[in-house]
Amino acid sequence: MAYSIALNFEDGVTRFIEGREGETVADASYRVGINIPLDCRDGACGTCKCRVEQGSYDGGSYIEDALTGEEAAAGFALACQMRAKSDLVLAIAASSELCKTRGQSFKARLERVERLSATTLGFTLSGTGPLAFLPGQYVNIEVPGTDQKRSYSFSSPPGTETLSFLIRDIPRGRMSTYLRDEAEPGAPMEITGPSGSFYLREIRRPLLFLAGGTGLAPFLSMLGRIAATTTGGFPVHLVFGVTNDADLVEIPRLEAFARTIPGFTFATCVAAAESAHPRKGYVTEHIAPGHLRGGEVDVYLCGPPPMVEAVRSWLAATGVAPANFYYEKFSPSGAVTAIGESHPGQA
Repeated sequence: MAYSIALNFEDGVTRFIEGREGETVADASYRVGINIPLDCRDGACGTCKCRVEQGSYDGGSYIEDALTGEEAAAGFALACQMRAKSDLVLAIAASSELCKTRGQSFKARLERVERLSATTLGFTLSGTGPLAFLPGQYVNIEVPGTDQKRSYSFSSPPGTETLSFLIRDIPRGRMSTYLRDEAEPGAPMEITGPSGSFYLREIRRPLLFLAGGTGLAPFLSMLGRIAATTTGGFPVHLVFGVTNDADLVEIPRLEAFARTIPGFTFATCVAAAESAHPRKGYVTEHIAPGHLRGGEVDVYLCGPPPMVEAVRSWLAATGVAPANFYYEKFSPSGAVTAIGESHPGQA
């Protein structure tokens, strides 16, 4: 039996490989030319130590100097010894370049462009077949007719035949202008990826999702995966904040998730003082103490840099440190400016 193994490198590049029955992760990687850090192959040096973020495995045999009991209990394993017992997601402590690999490029076709609101566009690509990625990740998309690329998070879940994205309609933005004024169905587009360390980890406790503007996209992908794989379990709450009423998009999709995902709830808020929306202000004003659950919660945050920094400061001021805090900052032009994760006491 074969399993899908996602290798997520320090620079955010993700490569998916196949782990065959009885094959170590190191052997599976080297079989396809991905040279993850490795010295001894005997479980003695610890060079190939990686963090298992999702899935089950046989850790194999090794000595204490290579991997301590505390590290093993915390989810670390040695790639030269571990064998997959399910699909895996591994954080590799090296860059993709060092491991002699890179993001993969795919040819796609523009399926359609949708006007979601006065400020937001949605677009869909086809032609790649079901593309492997982790829900929450992004790809770099080349603006047709230029040598420039923009980064956009998937708003569709993994495993679908088409790939969907959200984009803020910037009047003179390169990609915005192309999609709004020039694009035609069937136009070729090139994507590279997937990339990003902002993705849904194995759900082990309640989740709090915080989205700003088109930062909603990765959460739509995450919710699509949850809807497809989970019939019940931990509660998930989303707070979706925008600047103006026109920025509120994809509400029907959120309402559909609320009907189909047990324990999923969401709230929207608008910052503009002149808004007619019933909930005004920023996302932090609409997080109840119960959503933080005394720290027994994993927080995911995606939005523009000022929002991310404001939420981080607010969390620190509450004195409640979430079990895990994952965040992604992006700029209006479509560039991902930072991806990070914090753990208790570091938010």
